[in-house]
Amino acid sequence: MGLFSFLTQEIAIDLGTANTIIIHNDKIVVDEPSIVTIDLKTEKLVAIGEKARQMQGKTHSNLKTIRPLRDGVIADFNAAEQMIRGMIKMMNPKSRFFAPSLRMVVCIPSGSTEVEIRAVRDSAEHAGGRDVYMIYEPMAAAIGIGLDVEAPEGNMVVDIGGGTTEIAVISLGGLVTNKSIRIAGDDLTADIMEYMRHQHNIKIGERTAEEIKINVGSALSQLDNPPADYVIQGPNQMTALPIEVPVSYQEISHCLEKSITKIETAILSALEQTPPELYSDIVTRGIWLAGGGALLRGLAKRFSDKINIQFHVAEDPLRAVARGTGIALKNVNKFSFLIR
Repeated sequence: MGLFSFLTQEIAIDLGTANTIIIHNDKIVVDEPSIVTIDLKTEKLVAIGEKARQMQGKTHSNLKTIRPLRDGVIADFNAAEQMIRGMIKMMNPKSRFFAPSLRMVVCIPSGSTEVEIRAVRDSAEHAGGRDVYMIYEPMAAAIGIGLDVEAPEGNMVVDIGGGTTEIAVISLGGLVTNKSIRIAGDDLTADIMEYMRHQHNIKIGERTAEEIKINVGSALSQLDNPPADYVIQGPNQMTALPIEVPVSYQEISHCLEKSITKIETAILSALEQTPPELYSDIVTRGIWLAGGGALLRGLAKRFSDKINIQFHVAEDPLRAVARGTGIALKNVNKFSFLIR
């Protein structure tokens, strides 16, 4: 048994559209953007994670940067497999000769179809997984936030990731109502790119739009401590001459309005389907926000004002799902909601 445990490594993977996090021995060992650069001639991996992100939008015809996940599910099977394998290698770069067999828990969107679940499982197995378990993202987020998911009481979690927003009411170790919509961080980034093109006649890429969202992104047009304007440079669409544009948080709150309203509607729709006993638990306890989208300024306040239920932002919302996946890994035999 001693040798067997030495040969088996246990890892938890939060396979996200925007970031992938791997946990081993309760520690985050890999936290990288979910992106790879592939050489089109040899089909070999050139860069992965942060290195690949720096190449995004700057490659020549032989190189291509790929985001293997779109809307929370695997869009490019080959790239996803190479990415998972490459990130597992990052954990222990020293062991070249000997790859331990892996027992892993991977989290998936709660709206995944059978085909999408199989794609994740196959990718994980091809990357060296011997025992592969799945856990739904909102369940992992709730465990990561520290909620007791197996108690007979209602907890509601809204996980706003890169590709999907997962909304779920959890009780007795299961999802009572769940809604998974494909409006999330990537859509907010796309909204900003579109807005800058129409409003300021300036062309910007995905990375710049992401920077704008981080620096001056807001869900409210009135903030108590507003961020300073963020200046961007780019080509004017008409003349192709360089221009500088200061972007304010009010503008961004205006351009994100439509997508945030869609998330709001989905939360209300999930609340409508919630049984009354659990609904009263949620009103008492409040609703938890997790995922990178939870970091958007003023979002919790906006939801609280609109829905009349207190919204709390999880501490370190970016890693809540990964932490929950790590806890699930330690309780593989105890948690009945893990999908085998």
